[in-house]
Amino acid sequence: MTQTQLGTALITGASSGIGAVYAEQLARRGYDLILVARNRDRLNALAARITTQTQRNVEVLVLDLNNPDQLALAEAKLRDDATITVLVNNAGVGTHKPLLESDVNSMSQMIGLNVTAPTRLTYAAVPGFVARGQGAVINISSIVAISPEALNGVYGGSKAFMLAFSQSLHHELAAKGVQVQAVLPGATATEFWATGGLPVEHLPAHIVMRAEDLVEAALKGFDRRELVTIPSLHDAQAWPAYEAARQAMAPHLSSNVVADRYQTVH
Repeated sequence: MTQTQLGTALITGASSGIGAVYAEQLARRGYDLILVARNRDRLNALAARITTQTQRNVEVLVLDLNNPDQLALAEAKLRDDATITVLVNNAGVGTHKPLLESDVNSMSQMIGLNVTAPTRLTYAAVPGFVARGQGAVINISSIVAISPEALNGVYGGSKAFMLAFSQSLHHELAAKGVQVQAVLPGATATEFWATGGLPVEHLPAHIVMRAEDLVEAALKGFDRRELVTIPSLHDAQAWPAYEAARQAMAPHLSSNVVADRYQTVH
């Protein structure tokens, strides 16, 4: 096995689902891999399969990103390994349960994995990317980032963070050689749903996409240097119109004068 010209992709949540598919597809593209997840057996099996099929170098890091000490090990890897050119922030957890049926400690754990971990990993990776003049961050968000009523509010808020974080990173880093992409999956056929208490088999089949199709589409968006990729959105003009409306409003959001509608008596 030889080092790839493309460098190494570090993928979190890589033992199954979307993360495992990213690993397979990026290896086929020619990336070496660092796979991060908690399940050692699954990671080792995936790494062996990918190495056999693609002859790429695959390193396994068995880490719980909700554990600060173990998260720090992933951060150190991103800071110290100059071969890493892509960070895929995929690890995450969700639930469909509303506030009144949810445990607040579980919600705090969700924030840790969905928000704190990708933030710290990105902060670890980006300075090296900028210093080397190249690199990419792929953040797996969700359609609930723009449709928060669909599922649990903390989950939606965590994915809205990933979208806003990506947009801000792009604004800050695009001229420094760092590509940023936010991927907004809809319902996807993975273990995510069962883990959150709603098996995917209970969802209408017409809204559920295969993980392989999702990642293939997301990587096409990456190749096109899309900032936001929504593989299940068929109207190609819908997101640009949404984004144009947001940007048109932006210059008018702050003023030293109260808006007229709040100055009336009633």
